[in-house]
Formats: sequence, structure tokens, C-alpha cells
Amino acid sequence: MEEKIQRKDVRKQDKTLKEPNGLQTLVVREFELADKQEIQRIFYEGLMEMVADTAFRGLRHHPECLLLYTAMTVISFAITMCWWVIGLLPAIILCGRYFYSRRVIRGYLEYAMSRDMGDIERFYMKSPGSCLWVAVLEKKVVGVIAAVSQQKPGGSVELQRLSVDQNYRRCGVGMALGRKVLEFALAHKYSAVVLGTTAYSPAAHQLYHRLGFRCVEITNGHITPGARWSLLERIFYRVHHHHYSLVLEKSKITSNGQH
Repeated sequence: MEEKIQRKDVRKQDKTLKEPNGLQTLVVREFELADKQEIQRIFYEGLMEMVADTAFRGLRHHPECLLLYTAMTVISFAITMCWWVIGLLPAIILCGRYFYSRRVIRGYLEYAMSRDMGDIERFYMKSPGSCLWVAVLEKKVVGVIAAVSQQKPGGSVELQRLSVDQNYRRCGVGMALGRKVLEFALAHKYSAVVLGTTAYSPAAHQLYHRLGFRCVEITNGHITPGARWSLLERIFYRVHHHHYSLVLEKSKITSNGQH
């Protein structure tokens, strides 16, 4: 799969990739062993971006947490009768959210590296109904995505591991990778493509909507694989898990990614 990205198109996306001829060639191809190190780097960096996203941006999506933290502040003030508690405790709470978000996400990173991301060829390339692709821009791996058969009634395939190098975002890389999974699903006669995400970043959800997905369910208090789920983690780490679905029987994939 190849796409020509013109300089003027890149400019529309608020991102300019500088090349002497003003033309970029984006290729989405299947994984090769030589890609492994770059894929793991992109996956690691993308996952660690979730720390601040979960700790800070995610806070406003959880009113129950805000009520809990407010109650903690009021009770602490009532016990100590110290005004500085009003200013200090919120800072401690934010630090706690960052610390436990980082610990849970690093735990999930270790979990992923011990499974599919540590043995990509066996998990994706040798498993029926699964595949992993990379996006290559001028011989540089800039993105990754995978598809995994659900082996459940309904014949769905799950979109996984979508991540784009932060230096090449807003260039259409995510759209090209997403369309590759949809083409794979159609070619293998799956009835639907599903995905799950705990991201709060608007850009991630906008991409899924542009690809034609719709959010069918939101799970509050999702337990992230690799989490210890201690009392403090329950207090400081809490995420929504967004479930997206795209029914392929009602979709038509065109060259520009519209459905």
C-alpha cells in the first residue's frame, strides 16, 4: 500500500515534513524482523505519553474522583485546622495520580513486552487471522498497527497497538495504518472491526471517528493488565475504557478513508 503525501496536504494538517522534492512516499507493509527495535521504541514512547494523559487530562472525566479528593481535603483540614493543607493536599493528590499512573502503565508495558510486543513474529505473523504492519516514510519506520482475530461469534477482528512516532503525527500516518486493518478485515471476510482504548486525548478519538468507528460502550474503572490494584492505585488511578466498533457490512472503504 502506497500513498503520496504532497507538501500542501501536509501543511493542511499543521505538520510539514521537509524534503527537497516536496514529495513523501508513505508505505504501509507487513512487519519484518529488522523493524522490531523501532516498533518497540514507538510503542514505548506512545505508552509513556499515557501517563500524563491519564493523571491530569483524565481527572476531569471522573467526577467521583474529584468528590473523593475534595472530601479528603476537607477532612484533613477539619482534623489539622491548618490552612496550608488546602493548598498542599491538591498538589500531593496530583503527584499521587502521576506516580500511580506511571507505575500502572509501566506494569502494562512489562506485561505487553512479555507477550506480543516481545515476540512479534510469533504472536502476530504466525497466528492465523492476525498481522502487524508498519508505516515507513522515506525508509524510516514511523508507525505501527496490528490486527488480532477475536475467534468469537460474529467474526470480528480487533485493532491493536496503533502508535505513531510523535515527530510524524498529523501527516496521515494513523489514517493509513487504520485503513490497512479495515482492508485486511474485508479481505478475510470479518464482519466487524473492534478496538478498545483508555486514551483521553481528543486526537485519538477523532481518528477512530474519521475511520468510521463509533463508540458503543464506556467502562468505568477498567482494570489495566499488569496493575497491582492496591488501595492507593484504586484511589489515584482510574480510567474509562472506550469500546469502539465498525460493522464492515455497512461500510465501504474508499481511497480517501471515508465510509
